[in-house]
Amino acid sequence: MKPRTKHLVIISLMITGLVSSVFGVRLLSKSIALRKMMPEAQQVVEEQRKMSAEEIATIKTRLGGILIFYQADSEAEREKVYEVDEYTFYFGLQGEEKKWVAIIEVQPGKWGPVEYIVSLDAQTAKVKDLAVMSYTERRGRPIARRNFLKQFLGKTSSDPLRVRRDIRGITGATISSVATCFAVKKAMVLYEELYLKAAKSQ
Repeated sequence: MKPRTKHLVIISLMITGLVSSVFGVRLLSKSIALRKMMPEAQQVVEEQRKMSAEEIATIKTRLGGILIFYQADSEAEREKVYEVDEYTFYFGLQGEEKKWVAIIEVQPGKWGPVEYIVSLDAQTAKVKDLAVMSYTERRGRPIARRNFLKQFLGKTSSDPLRVRRDIRGITGATISSVATCFAVKKAMVLYEELYLKAAKSQ
């Protein structure tokens, strides 16, 4: 390779790395993520659910008083993730039965928002699968790896879901590891409070 060509390649790689770290990385589109999370579903239907003030208060109590896990040393203040009072639930059907449900959740990482998708068993709210859809991380990129995410499979809302307790965090990416724990716990609590609790009271 000629010196000039070599220098151009190096500059190109440097620019690509810079753009990736600044603008983030999209790993999965919504449609692909839903198929990945609920591959056995014959159909996926969406339901939007707006929370009442009472439901928000209950959910926050179960999550330690918050809906968004901002961390003191996070730089995500640059691109804030805001609380919302409405969520979309994606139900995977077999026939007419709701077998699974998926929730897309965004939490702040160290360098910016991390977008997760979490699928649950529709009857028990147990974690069926999860994936990272997009991130603007640098050192937190390993949170998208399967060997980290598979720790959450089969977890329920009664599990601690805490780094250094039942979840092994990623060295150098503690903030991202903790954000993942919170996102998964929140998905389960949202579904339990907005769907399962209502179903039991009927």
